[in-house]
Amino acid sequence: MNRILIMGPPGAGKGTQAVAVAEHYRIPAISTGEIFRSHVAEGTALGTTARRYMRAGEYVPDDVTNEMVRERLSRADCGGGFLLDGYPRTLDQVVMLDKMLGERDAAIDAVVALSVGIEDLVERLIHRAGVQHRADDTEDVIRRRLQVYRCETEPLLGEYSARGLLLTVDGTGTVPEVAGRVFEALDARS
Repeated sequence: MNRILIMGPPGAGKGTQAVAVAEHYRIPAISTGEIFRSHVAEGTALGTTARRYMRAGEYVPDDVTNEMVRERLSRADCGGGFLLDGYPRTLDQVVMLDKMLGERDAAIDAVVALSVGIEDLVERLIHRAGVQHRADDTEDVIRRRLQVYRCETEPLLGEYSARGLLLTVDGTGTVPEVAGRVFEALDARS
């Protein structure tokens, strides 16, 4: 397992689990959300564009996101694999990722989908907003982000399931409990 996607709705714990999985497999964890927030903080052109969409609870346009991911995957530390958190989010991005990897004679090895109930997600994100002082996590924006996820990203689970790559993991419980389930699913796949 060296090219892994981690998926799930906002607040499912993707970022937390991505770090654990990436450390375990000694691959870089690549989070589009963190890259967007970094660009916003730095005031780059990408950050200015991304901020408008993020504040409205919308996805950043594919062309901006695809170019950012292409550049990141071309770095030397991704030669032995990677874990993507937050990409792809649309079926068009799946096609683009397949193309990027195909240019390197590579493919995704596994897709981990964290499953968490809606109200648990809202509660987690409201708590995170208070702890991290994140202006993009108001309740209205959270509910909009969850709706956008259901409409635009959930269909990817069907695509990856059809390819035999999808591993659905219960994302509720403590961080170590969820990590244990993730590793168990990945170990069973390899």
